[in-house]
Amino acid sequence: MVCVARGGRGMANFFAELKRRHIYRVAAGYAVLAWLLLQLVNNLAPGLNLPNWAVAFVIVLLAVGFPVALFFAWIHQLTPADGATPRTATTKLDYVLAGALIIVIGLVSYQQLAISSAPPAQQQTGVDAAKTAADSPAGAISVAVLPFANMSGDASQAFFSDGITEEITSALVKIPDLRVVGRTSAFQFKDEKRDLRAIGQALNATHLIEGSVRKAGERVRITVQLIKAGDGTHIWSENYDRELTDVFGIQEDIARTVATSFGMQTGLAPGKNLVNNRAIDPESYQQFLRAKPLSRAQTRGVPQAIEILEPLVVRHPDFAPAFALLASSYNYMEVRGRPELGPLAEAAARRAFLLDPNLPEAHSALGRLEHRRGKLLAADDFFSKALALDPNNPDALNRKMLLLAGVGRRKEALAMAQQLHDLEPHVPSFNADLGEILWENGQDAAAIEILTPEKFNRAPISLARIHASMARYNEAADILELNYPANATVGAAARLLRTAPAKATSLQNLPRLDILGFVYLYVGAPERALEYYEGTLESGAVGGAGGDNGFLWHPSYAPVRKLERFKTFVRNSGMVEYWRAKGWPEFCRPAGADDFVCD
Repeated sequence: MVCVARGGRGMANFFAELKRRHIYRVAAGYAVLAWLLLQLVNNLAPGLNLPNWAVAFVIVLLAVGFPVALFFAWIHQLTPADGATPRTATTKLDYVLAGALIIVIGLVSYQQLAISSAPPAQQQTGVDAAKTAADSPAGAISVAVLPFANMSGDASQAFFSDGITEEITSALVKIPDLRVVGRTSAFQFKDEKRDLRAIGQALNATHLIEGSVRKAGERVRITVQLIKAGDGTHIWSENYDRELTDVFGIQEDIARTVATSFGMQTGLAPGKNLVNNRAIDPESYQQFLRAKPLSRAQTRGVPQAIEILEPLVVRHPDFAPAFALLASSYNYMEVRGRPELGPLAEAAARRAFLLDPNLPEAHSALGRLEHRRGKLLAADDFFSKALALDPNNPDALNRKMLLLAGVGRRKEALAMAQQLHDLEPHVPSFNADLGEILWENGQDAAAIEILTPEKFNRAPISLARIHASMARYNEAADILELNYPANATVGAAARLLRTAPAKATSLQNLPRLDILGFVYLYVGAPERALEYYEGTLESGAVGGAGGDNGFLWHPSYAPVRKLERFKTFVRNSGMVEYWRAKGWPEFCRPAGADDFVCD
C-alpha cells in the first residue's frame, strides 16, 4: 500500500511538474498553430504551383518540431533553488488554448466522420478516384495536352515540339475511358501565361498535360507534367532523355503512364501499342511533323505540305499517316479548283487504308471522297468506322455531322455538333456549324448567341439567314452590308431583303445570288432558292455543299420542299438511296414503290 501511495504521489508530482513547466500549454499551442499552418499551406500550394513534396516536407517538419518544442519547454523552467514546487495558476491563455484545441479536434473528427460516412466513390483517392470519375458521365476525366514548350534554342524547331504534343494527344485518344480535348482548342493557349485552372475551365478539362521538348543533335529530352486543373496540383512529373530514334517509345511511355495514373486500361491486345506506324527514320519523321501544321493552315500551307509529303511517301511507302495527310491535302486543293488532284487524293487515301486499316484518318479521308461524289451510304460507313476507332476524332465527327445535317437528320446532327463543340470549343468553323445546326433545329436564340462573336468568314451570312427567317429583314440586310461592303452580289441581296416580304416583280430578272439565295424565300421566288444547291451538282461535286444542304430542312424552306424541282435535286444527290437504307427524315416519306413526298 505504501508503494502504491508513493507511486500515486510520484505521478501527481510528475503531472504537476508538466503543468509548472507549461508543457500542456506548449503542446496545445503547438497543435493549434501546426493545424493552422497546414491549412494555410494546403490552400496556397495550388496557387503557388508548389510540388507535392513541399506539403509533405512541412508535415514532416512539424512532426519533428513537436518533441523539440516540448523539450525546450521542459528545460526552460528549472526547479527553484529551495526545491519547492510552485503552484502555477491557470490563466486566460490556458482557456483560449484549450478552446482552440477542442475546435481543432472537432474539425478533424468531423472530416474523418464525413469521409467514413461518404459513399464509396467519395472515399476513394488517387487512382481509384480517377477511375470512379472516369466511369461517371458527370465527373468524367478529360485531359487537355497543352502545347509543349520548345526549349531547343531555335525558334524554327517549334514544329517539332508542336508535333510531339499532337502525337501524344493522338496516342491518348486511344484510351477507351479517357476524353481528350481536341488539339486545335488546346493550341489556342500556346505561349499564354494564363492560370492553369482558368485554362482547364475554358477547355472543360479535369486534367492538363504540359511539358517541354529540347532537341539537340541526335538526342531529345522531353519533360512532362500531369496537373489537376481544378486546383493546379501537380500529380506527377517525368523526364525522358533518350536518342531521337526512340521518340515513339517516349510517346508510348507517356500515354501509358497517364492511363496508369487514372487506373484506366489501354484496351490493347497483347503486343499492340498506342503509338503505331513507327517505320520511319528520325529525319523523315520530323518532315512529317513539319507538314501537319502546314496542311491545317489550308490555303496558306497546303501546297507546302504537299511538297513535303510527296517525296516523303516515296522514301517511306509504308508510312500510313503520311499517305492519310497527303490525301487530306489533295482533297482540299481539289475542292478549291484543282479537280486533277481528285484521283491522287483517292489513291493516297486507299494506300493509307491498305497500310493501316485501323487508322481513323484513312477512313475519314475516304469518307470525304465518297461524300463529295454523292455516295452517301459509303461515306457514312467510312465516317462511322473512323469514329468506332476514335470516337472523338474531330474530322470524322465534323464530316458525319455535315452528312447527317445534309440528309435532314437534324436531331442526330445537333447531338454530334454539340459533342464536337465540347471536344473542340475554340474552332471557328466548328462553332459556325453548331450555330447553323441549332438554327435548323429551331433554336434561333442559341444559334445567334453562338454565331455573333464568331469571325469565321461565313458566320455573318448565317446570321443574316437567321434574322431573315425571323422576319427581321432590315437587320439581315444590315449584317450583310456591314461585313461585305464592296461585294456586288451581297449588295443585290441586301436590297432585295429590304423589300421583303413584298413579292418582287420581274422574277426572271432577279440576279443569281449563289449562297445568298435564301433571300428568294422572302420575295416570292422559292424555286430560285434552290439554284445554289443545284450548282453543286452541276459542278460534279455532288456533296460539295456539305452541311449547306442542311439549310433545306429548316421550316423556312417548306415551299422549296414541295417543288418537283426539289425532288429531282434530292434524287440526284443520292439522298433517296440513303433514306431507303437508313430511314426517312422527319419532313419526307415514301409514296408508293418509287416516289416520295416532302412537307
